[in-house]
Amino acid sequence: MRILLVADIHANWPALQAIQEPFDVCLFLGDLVDYGLEPGPCVAWVRDKARFGVRGNHDHGVAQDVKVNGYAGFKYLTGVTRPLSRQRLTPDDLRFLAGLPLTQMVTLDGTRLLLVHATPRDPLDEYAPADVAFWTRRLQNVDADLICVGHTHVPYVLEVGSKVVVNPGSVGLPRDGDPRASYAVLENRRVELKRVDYPIAEAIRSVQESPLADQAKELLALVLRTGRGR
Repeated sequence: MRILLVADIHANWPALQAIQEPFDVCLFLGDLVDYGLEPGPCVAWVRDKARFGVRGNHDHGVAQDVKVNGYAGFKYLTGVTRPLSRQRLTPDDLRFLAGLPLTQMVTLDGTRLLLVHATPRDPLDEYAPADVAFWTRRLQNVDADLICVGHTHVPYVLEVGSKVVVNPGSVGLPRDGDPRASYAVLENRRVELKRVDYPIAEAIRSVQESPLADQAKELLALVLRTGRGR
């Protein structure tokens, strides 16, 4: 069985479209919305393609209309793009985001997988580094072979005792210095982290043509172009 893992799409439709990987099952690990400007087709893709999925902190914030006030960095981008996310989604899309579970345990091809956006202790918000000591504490009471997470926008595969933690990185807004769309493939219990080029200029053009303030356009274009935040 070939399993596709995607996370942190963030309404970047050109990046999501570029993933043409064949798969038997797709797992979505949270954060469809905010930052990017095309949430509608991204939500439609996940609803059509992903057999299982979990809610990310941005999905939760958009669905619940959580207001964010920030003056710089990603908190600022969240605050200014969230109203656009809500405007560009249907009521049914918003209900879909609100209805995504915080965690999901599934068994595929004999492998037990825990899906969670951040960590089992804090499913929405805790940032999890690729650190064995950190994950050893978080996984003490977790009965799963593979723990599939997102949230950090940095891909990694980490062995923690008999368990493996997989973060496929971010499809739509990588932060590890590589702007290409990031995802992972699981097959025969082997995990492969993968990258794919996509038309970044097209994503930046949609930003420049949007009603966002110049400050937001500049910051978002920088992250898309470089794969780094500030």
